[in-house]
Amino acid sequence: MPPGPEASMAMQSFGTSSVRMERLLLVMVQMPAEDVDRIMEHVVKAVPLTMGKYDSNAYQSAAGIERYRPLEGAAAGAENEVRKRPGVVEVSFELEEDQALLERVVELIFQVHSYQEPVIRVESILGSRSKGLDDKDNPNRWWNTAGDWKTKP
Repeated sequence: MPPGPEASMAMQSFGTSSVRMERLLLVMVQMPAEDVDRIMEHVVKAVPLTMGKYDSNAYQSAAGIERYRPLEGAAAGAENEVRKRPGVVEVSFELEEDQALLERVVELIFQVHSYQEPVIRVESILGSRSKGLDDKDNPNRWWNTAGDWKTKP
């Protein structure tokens, strides 16, 4: 049975006066926090992760605990107990809906990741992109409030 109008509408691009909602791919990768800079350095060399006038756009979650048990054939060797590794984060970023680009990025992540079985997930989403309106006087923007979270040098 084909999806109803609600399902098809959920993934159609649209725009408002300020924003375009575009079909994109959301790539999510779990990794030890200490690996993030190295892996993302390789990713942004392959694709700049541009969003408007910014690049290197990605999100990193707070650290959590990854649970797993190595089986026969695992690099660590088979174990009886479940391992609990602290300090694992999830990094997510958006890509254009381009299968060849996605394949290159997934392969690159696999090659530079420290895991034998990297956790890489991909979802089809709608992502926002500003239409670049002149809103320099908008009182809600960070530059018109206390300022950016990072102090300028």
